[in-house]
Formats: sequence, structure tokens, C-alpha cells
Amino acid sequence: MSDDNQTFVPPSFIELYLPPGRVKPSLPAAELAQRYELCEDLAQMLTDTAGNLFHSLHITEADVLQRCLAGLTGEGAVVSPAEAGWVVTRLAELMNWPALQTNRAGE
Repeated sequence: MSDDNQTFVPPSFIELYLPPGRVKPSLPAAELAQRYELCEDLAQMLTDTAGNLFHSLHITEADVLQRCLAGLTGEGAVVSPAEAGWVVTRLAELMNWPALQTNRAGE
């Protein structure tokens, strides 16, 4: 990936890769941008699934988000637990739902 990549990676995602007390992410910029794009794409793709779960199962928004989180962190996961948490938070934002309350230390 070239240095002229125009992908804007939001601070909330960059924070996932900031070691405590550091200001520089632990991933190179190109890899960070790739991870962000993957997670953003997952959140966007999950909007239809989340809406269908909510309406067909008649469960709460929090239950839908919890199920999505479980799926993202299950066997064969393509994202880290921290990234999965970010994806679900972004999904809630896209759906105009309250964010899932998670224990950040327990991720």
C-alpha cells in the first residue's frame, strides 16, 4: 500500500492499537488502515442482519448487538476481540441504537 492512501482511520479505531502510555499505534499505518477497512466493512454488512434479527426475533437492540459480538468473537474469528467490540459499537451507531455496554477490561 502506498503512502498516499487517503483512508481516514478514526481515533476510536486507532486507540485499539495504542499501547498504554504511547502515542504511536503498534501497527504500521498501511496495516492499520487495512484492519480499519475490514472492520468498517463488517459493521456496514451487519446492518441488514441486525435489522432482520431485531424484527424477526423480537429481541432487544442490546440482544442483537450481543449476538453479533458473539459471532465476531467465535471460532474462526477474523477480527480481534477489541476489533469485534469496535465493530459492534460502529454497528450500533449505524443502526441509531444505544451502544452495547461492555467491560473494556474484560475484552
